[in-house]
Amino acid sequence: MTTVRVWFSKTGEASYISLLDLQRVFQRALKRSGLPVWYTQGFNPHIYMTFAAPLALGHESLAECVDFKSEADGYDWSAAAQTLSECLPKGVDVLRIGPAQSDTADIALARYEIRYAEEDADRAACAYAIFAALEAAPVEKKGKRSVRTVDLKAYVDVEGARRTREGFCLSVFLPAGGELTISPSLVTNYLAEHCGLAGALPSVLRTALYTKKKEVFV
Repeated sequence: MTTVRVWFSKTGEASYISLLDLQRVFQRALKRSGLPVWYTQGFNPHIYMTFAAPLALGHESLAECVDFKSEADGYDWSAAAQTLSECLPKGVDVLRIGPAQSDTADIALARYEIRYAEEDADRAACAYAIFAALEAAPVEKKGKRSVRTVDLKAYVDVEGARRTREGFCLSVFLPAGGELTISPSLVTNYLAEHCGLAGALPSVLRTALYTKKKEVFV
């Protein structure tokens, strides 16, 4: 039995597909593709899938992955990406498929680009300067069973903040592992509520997943 990993992007209108609906989308697509996928046993056979570090609704990504099982050991997956892409909706594009090389438990960080439009660029730059000067930025993080207070300053690792032709871009690393996940929405909401960016509508793009050592997760 082989664990097969599908890397895909989710952009445009597809960013509003919920995780539950995305599971249904891939169930149907894998069935239609004819790829050698393993099904669970019993009265209701289905494809067992695992999505790693799922995104919040409305966030785009170039680094999404889903694992499934296959009994076809030694299968040539080189042409499978195009085959599966043709069965998926617009905005969901398969980048590559192959045997998983690492455990999803190794995921610890995600890199995001938080982008503000040109009309909000000056305010965004000022808001980031205010945030950077803070000693602490406490926010409430809601979980399934509890609410906890975390300090964004302790977890937001800023790679860069720059003006672009389109506006202002903030590149950050955020926790994305099983122990702690910080959504980019916590950052954008804090900038809006405490740093003068109320009313701005940023876009969020995840570009990669990383291990604790900041090695690209594959």
